Amino acid sequence: QVQLVESGGGLVQAGGSLRLSCTASGHDFGDYAIGWFRLAPGKEREFVAAISRSGDNKYYADSLKDRFTVSKDNAENTAYLQVTNLKLEDTSVYTCAARYLSTGPYYTLWNQYHVWGQGTQVTVSS
Repeated sequence: QVQLVESGGGLVQAGGSLRLSCTASGHDFGDYAIGWFRLAPGKEREFVAAISRSGDNKYYADSLKDRFTVSKDNAENTAYLQVTNLKLEDTSVYTCAARYLSTGPYYTLWNQYHVWGQGTQVTVSS
């Protein structure tokens, strides 16, 4: 099965932007839909966005869709999560997850995915 590694996190000032990457190895990346989740201290894990196997279909958490953009490059075995106008409350560990032979991007639960990365920390400062 595929292995996932996230990168691109770091310390960013409020109002700034980041692009997180989720790089896969070990299997055909085109067989997987990708979801992004985040986990902040003291909070429950939150669905952020998902993208279909081909990258043509995307789905976002309603409260985040204005600032988050998910994309996927199967040739590069990488999915991306672009975040703009970062807010203090965006501080979290962001994790990508892969769902094998998914029929769409509409999977918002952590346990609906088959493979998970280790996560990358995003810290937003004032």
